[in-house]
Amino acid sequence: MAYIGRGLDKISNVEVLDNITFDGSSTSFTLQKGGVNFTPSSANNILVSIDGVVQAGNFTCSGSTIDFGVAVSSSSVCNFIIHYGVGVITEPSDNSVTAAKIPNGVVSNAHLAGSIDLTTKVTGVLPEANSQQMTPSFKAHRNSNFTAADSTTVSIVCDDEEWDTDSAYDTSTGKFTVPSGKAGKYVFYASTRNATSNDTTRFVIAIRNNGTGIAQANNNNGDEDSVVVTAASNLSVGDEVDCTIYQNTGSSRTIFGDSADKTTFFGFRIIGA
Repeated sequence: MAYIGRGLDKISNVEVLDNITFDGSSTSFTLQKGGVNFTPSSANNILVSIDGVVQAGNFTCSGSTIDFGVAVSSSSVCNFIIHYGVGVITEPSDNSVTAAKIPNGVVSNAHLAGSIDLTTKVTGVLPEANSQQMTPSFKAHRNSNFTAADSTTVSIVCDDEEWDTDSAYDTSTGKFTVPSGKAGKYVFYASTRNATSNDTTRFVIAIRNNGTGIAQANNNNGDEDSVVVTAASNLSVGDEVDCTIYQNTGSSRTIFGDSADKTTFFGFRIIGA
């Protein structure tokens, strides 16, 4: 009997869908991947970010249509849409599983007919194992307060790394550079916090690729408020990604950076997308 249900090409672990362009009047939009209509498993399998805010429980999906229930402002930006698939599970036939299908390091003596020495340490990382890691990845934070000049875009240089798998983040410039052989789809997050007691008129944080913004979040910032932005982008080798802030209160403002939870920047490559 033929398979009845969703196409197998629509089932995988993670799929990055095309971003939506809002027109200020429509409540529903067509989900697409590579320009082709895409039907998700359900609304619960969709992760949507608008203006740097991840949406949850405020939209429905019917077929390839996503409906937010209200018109989304034309000035709003869809940062990313990610679909988490459910996978396919089948039972293998007898004697069909080969050694190539068994991951390294998962078989213990309890599963063997006879005991062997499993204590020998294997050094290095096998290429097939490494290819399944979400790398390159990095996380860095600012180690001290800094100043944001009035009406000026200021780079946020997080000068203290917590990790950097491919040595691709530069603590002196605040830029992540896509390493050779690591082009693909990436997710980034940046946050910072106003240290000034006075309110700001505009407090904008942005993530840029080669100096061009790919996502931003704007906050009419109150006393010591924080602002957060996320972004997803398809990057090429050599692309440089950084984050910036902008404020126009009429004078310079101090920005918190004296602990890891106040000003931070991290990113990672999506495997299989």
